[in-house]
Amino acid sequence: MTVTIPVSGGEFRPYDVVVGRGLLAGLGAHVAPLARGRTVVVTDETVAAHHGPAVLAALKAGGVKARLLTVPPGEASKSFAELERVIDRLLAFKLDRSDLIVALGGGVVGDLAGLAAALFMRGIDFVQVPTTLLAQVDSSVGGKTAIDTPRGKNLVGAFHQPRLVVADIDVLATLPERQLKSGWAEVLKHGLICDRAFFDWLAGEGAKGADGDPEALQRAVVRSVEIKSAIVGEDEKEAGRRALLNLGHTFGHAIEAELDFDEDKLTHGEAVALGCAMAYRYSAAQGLCPAEEAERVEAVIAACGLPTRLKTVGSFKASALVARMAGDKKAEGGRLTLILARSIGDAFTARDVDARALTAFLEAEGAR
Repeated sequence: MTVTIPVSGGEFRPYDVVVGRGLLAGLGAHVAPLARGRTVVVTDETVAAHHGPAVLAALKAGGVKARLLTVPPGEASKSFAELERVIDRLLAFKLDRSDLIVALGGGVVGDLAGLAAALFMRGIDFVQVPTTLLAQVDSSVGGKTAIDTPRGKNLVGAFHQPRLVVADIDVLATLPERQLKSGWAEVLKHGLICDRAFFDWLAGEGAKGADGDPEALQRAVVRSVEIKSAIVGEDEKEAGRRALLNLGHTFGHAIEAELDFDEDKLTHGEAVALGCAMAYRYSAAQGLCPAEEAERVEAVIAACGLPTRLKTVGSFKASALVARMAGDKKAEGGRLTLILARSIGDAFTARDVDARALTAFLEAEGAR
């Protein structure tokens, strides 16, 4: 069964997220109403090998003439250099403001292609066709687009909402196990921030989704998108409640940056999983959250094969991590801001976090 979730609110134009199985084969019918001129499918080389010809054929069957523009796979493509190359190719293709970009891939492709769409001719339309679980439940929805810099992740970007998101559950069958589980971290995060019943299901019957069960995956994707849609509709520019979606990310981004964004060492989803476990343990250490809640969160994350302890992913200096966290996008005036929790399903934004307490916590976690 195909499910359509509307995303609306604030000042942005409403759009739909379509979730179901076998959707790539009918992609042309979904995209055709939006394709007024030329269409460029931006994807990475790995996804192009799996789905490129089929997507071009599906678009053609719907009356959409399109061409592929490929980028190297991996986080390194979220760079100024690759953004410049993509925009240069769009100019070489002679696209104009009536044309369309389709972002076919995971979060890296969606972020890069979305930012290119936001900048090209001061903004053209784009469609998200996420091919990873992480992208389907998180990065493809909400209009955040960005690239990384050596000083941190996602520090240069723009809010640019897609016109449509098409999430085909069947494409997840081609994902390596590690990538599927990385996406599951973002699913768990949605339950942790505001839906305890959803988290309970994910910890029980729904855990089959982490192993690739398509029915569980579809239910997990739909509920995650519903949660994110409601939050984005209320707070598009992250002035308030949307910050909750960053649970685990401030810890996670700092760890990723210290590892030079090396996905062989730690994927983004693994960093989020570790960050969520750390956020709950820090909340418990500060007396904000019952210790048994933090212990349960850690156990559920670990049961999915995701990291929960800092020392298992590398060696870190506490001072370096705190400095990274102080430079996070949520920080204001250098003040540390974290998403913490009172319990499972009840996250909140904590401002003016004490740097000494955070440093002591990180040292207790194994940082030197």
